[in-house]
Amino acid sequence: MGVQASGKGQKSLSALTPRRRLLAVLSLALLVLASFMMGGSVGASFTNFASTGAPVDPGVFGLALISVMWAYDGFADLTFASGEVKDPQRNLPRAIIIGTLLIIAIYLTANAAYLYISPIGVMAKSRLISADTMGALFGQIGVSFVSVIVMISTFGSLMGSMLASPRIFFAMADDKLLFAPIARVHPKWNTPYVAITLATILGVAMVMTQTFEQLTDTFVLAMWPFYALSVAAIYTLRKSQPNLNRPYKVIGYPVVPAVFIAAAIYLVVNALITDPKWTSITFGVVLLGLPVYYLSFSKR
Repeated sequence: MGVQASGKGQKSLSALTPRRRLLAVLSLALLVLASFMMGGSVGASFTNFASTGAPVDPGVFGLALISVMWAYDGFADLTFASGEVKDPQRNLPRAIIIGTLLIIAIYLTANAAYLYISPIGVMAKSRLISADTMGALFGQIGVSFVSVIVMISTFGSLMGSMLASPRIFFAMADDKLLFAPIARVHPKWNTPYVAITLATILGVAMVMTQTFEQLTDTFVLAMWPFYALSVAAIYTLRKSQPNLNRPYKVIGYPVVPAVFIAAAIYLVVNALITDPKWTSITFGVVLLGLPVYYLSFSKR
């Protein structure tokens, strides 16, 4: 996993990405402040926070969680580049915990601002609630402002994903668990250029064939079974290798991993019951990797 970008490219990316992140966060902070300070002029009300009294369907609630989990899923991407992180035992846990707490705060305060401006029924019908909120406060200028910020934030997220995700393809190929050419490193830039190209082709193909909602649901459903299996491996490793050096400590073991696994199982099983067609297609595509593995790589 020790593949790094060139010095010039690495410095420019490291300088640009935090600026984009900061711009997105500051823009959301502006939206939240403007909503609570100016919302009264457009009929906003704290009564929108009151419960409607309607019963909550557990199945629909579980499906809604799939979209919600998309907002938090980036926590795992940090580990993709762990081989290039200085003092990972110290810095990775801090980055994951602090980053997740910040996302929770941003997500909840932004949604509180949306709900303050628009009742829950209006929010449910909105496809671009942030643009609708800014439009209600500032008119078309607000809509244009949010559109630009979303575009910048999207490119920033794409940059982070393309820096991290191809490392998985590279590491698998380097360990002879994927086709060998994918492990090639660019002779000049020292980047896993074949893995990056593969990730780009797959991304373009998925964007051209699915809607945004389908993409997010597919991604979350495809990833969470593997998250559950990874966490479940903690129990197996502790039992089979009790003397193994463990620089990371699991807080609340064995309860916390069990809660995580139970939540992941609920998410997946509920999706299979509530939306069997699309969930089956998603898992069917994932399972296609099994015959490829057994035919090409299992003997290695």
